[in-house]
Amino acid sequence: MKMITTTQELASACADLAEAHYVTVDTEFLREHTFWPKLCVIQMAGPGIAVIVDALADGLDLRPFFELMANEAVMKVFHAARQDIEIVFHLGGLIPQPVFDTQVAAMVCGFGDSVSYDQLVYKLTGERIDKSSRFTDWSRRPLSDKQLAYALADVTHLRDVYHGLKANLDEQDRAEWVREEMEVLTSPGTYETHPENAWQRLKLRVRRPVELAVLKEVAAWRETEAQTRDVPRNRVIKDDAIYEIAAQAPTTQQALGGLRTIPKGYERSRAAEDILGAVKRALAIPADQLPPIVHNRPNAEGSPAAVDLMKVLLKMVSERHGVAAKVIATVDDLERIAADEEDVQALKGWRFELFGKLAQQLKSGQLSLAVEGRRVIALERDENGAETAVAVGGKRRNRQRRRNAAE
Repeated sequence: MKMITTTQELASACADLAEAHYVTVDTEFLREHTFWPKLCVIQMAGPGIAVIVDALADGLDLRPFFELMANEAVMKVFHAARQDIEIVFHLGGLIPQPVFDTQVAAMVCGFGDSVSYDQLVYKLTGERIDKSSRFTDWSRRPLSDKQLAYALADVTHLRDVYHGLKANLDEQDRAEWVREEMEVLTSPGTYETHPENAWQRLKLRVRRPVELAVLKEVAAWRETEAQTRDVPRNRVIKDDAIYEIAAQAPTTQQALGGLRTIPKGYERSRAAEDILGAVKRALAIPADQLPPIVHNRPNAEGSPAAVDLMKVLLKMVSERHGVAAKVIATVDDLERIAADEEDVQALKGWRFELFGKLAQQLKSGQLSLAVEGRRVIALERDENGAETAVAVGGKRRNRQRRRNAAE
């Protein structure tokens, strides 16, 4: 099996794939020792064609690949697309358009919250994937025929998975649901890395605004340093060190060197000078301009119980419609609904029609849950106190329960 190693070969293959209405795409990369993923192999397939590209080949220009990714006449099919799209965005400066993520589609089609790719392939095609080459070091050359066959199988099986899920979505009239999900995956903001926002990746272990100011400054410096040096963040300085620096706010080499989380001798490095500079910038911020501490969302009276009830309702909706619960709503969504917030993902689009509307009715008392035999049922109450058993998200059942007016 031969890999594409020249720009001319890549251009020819991409020209052939551009004639198809879809192309399945996968990448193999390394990230253990770098900030940015190191692209090693690209696999692509369309109807009747499958190719594998040596992204590390000397002199190879990936421009034809990026042009194919930007070709809006060709659907780009990925499984768990985020990291693949991140690579295209970082190296090519673009977001593939349009995109179909089979992982998202599988959850919408009822294959569960966390079905793996090999499980999905087996359920839709009956084929078993050979996983023996899963832990290959894709940067080493030469790659064996077995490793190449393993890599290429990812995109050839993906063709069948795509066809199966697309038919399922069309049958259930849910194609638009997946298109809505692709909006986040294809937003540049999903992949942009801004040092000033790096602190949001950290656990908020600070109690005072000045500590948060220090944490923000040091986290921003680390993010810039990691990107510039192309090393993992913790290779620059570990999270625990940032927490301790935020709490102690050292302004001298001696104070920095005295911290438990700082390696011996680190205080004399250039990086230490940068950290001390970040601390001093934070301490120079006027008290009235310090960032506020954002506490956890306060619980209104009965809010935890409302969230628990909505979890039950979510499970009912998920099971009835065959959609993974975490695609419909997250725990954070439920907490925000319970807190009467309106800008919640679960209260928009198809999620609102499927679950959000019911969640609001449950919170307002228009809907209640009851145990009937061994199952939980939903009861809709009208202005006269009459309760009608309803199939959550579906049609009413022909049965009524009347509430005694004296109750």
